[in-house]
Parts: sequence; structure tokens; C-alpha cells
Amino acid sequence: MKQKNKTIVKEKSSEKVAKFLEKNALHKKDFAEMIGVTLSYVYNLIDEAIPFSTRSTTLERIATVMEIEPEEFDEYKIPQEPILTDEFVEYIKDALKEKHMNIINFLKSFPRKKRLEIVDILRGSLPMPIDYKELSMIAQVLELNFDDIYDMWEKRMKQVLETNGMNLANNTTLVNAMFDCAKKHVMNTK
Repeated sequence: MKQKNKTIVKEKSSEKVAKFLEKNALHKKDFAEMIGVTLSYVYNLIDEAIPFSTRSTTLERIATVMEIEPEEFDEYKIPQEPILTDEFVEYIKDALKEKHMNIINFLKSFPRKKRLEIVDILRGSLPMPIDYKELSMIAQVLELNFDDIYDMWEKRMKQVLETNGMNLANNTTLVNAMFDCAKKHVMNTK
């Protein structure tokens, strides 16, 4: 039996982004804010008035919002800097899948100025926030379990303390008292 050779037509990155925006009825201004660029930059990328970005940060942000791998863009070169693999990020991604929520709707749940930071957390360039109020805002959007979020926050805070020179083993009583107090406070403000 003779097989037909099917030619694979690779889609230009600018076309891929334009189709994504149209399919998701996402305004170019919202998209620009989500990926940390200007509105005119998005127009120029789509209209091919400028070459498609080769900056790994921009491509990773675009890919994160589009829910694809950055390698799907020909322009993407794997960066030399390490990407954080944070259990919080994996927890968030799993929660998004479980709730059948896409990244765009998730991002639109936050104030405009916060969206880029959330994209950077999701792509692994920023760690989980240590500001509990910010963390609880993410948890609230996804209706996440308080105990899981608190435990992740406490673990992250201990990492911060240790990174900044505190010997947790030598300060066990102090550390336990701090986190007992923090947990009581958070429980009372829920």
C-alpha cells in the first residue's frame, strides 16, 4: 500500500498568536499586559512589522498564556538560566486542570497589575509569593484548600528564613512559636 507524504506546514509564530487571540476573544491590550509588553508591540508582532521576539522571557510568557510549550515557537532558544520547579506552581496547574479553567480566565480573575507576576510564577521564573494575602488571593480564585496553602506558605517562609541565615534547627522553639502564631492569625482572618 502506498502512503501519501503529507507536507507539514509550519505556522508562523505571529499567525499562531493572532489565531489564539481571535479564538479566545482576547483583546490585544489584555494580552500585552499579561506578557509584559506594550500594546503597539503586540500589534507589530502580529502584523509582522517587527521580527517575532527571540527573547526567552517574552516567548515563555506568551507560551504560558497560550498554554503551550515555548519550544513550539521557532524563535525560542532554551535559556541558560534554571527554571524553578516549585510544588506550588504544580499545585496551581493541577487545580486549573481540575477546575477546567484556562490560563486566560485565571489571569482575568486578578487585577491587571498582578497578571504579569502570575504569568511569571506559572512559567517558573518567580517563586511562590511569601505575601500571604497574595497567596490567599490565588487560593480564593481556585477555591483551594486552606491547609494545603498554609502548609506551602510555611514551608516557603522557612526556606526564606534559612536562605537569609537563620539556623532553623537551633531556633526550633522560636520558629514553631512564630508559625503557631501565624496560623492562628490566618485562621482568625479567614
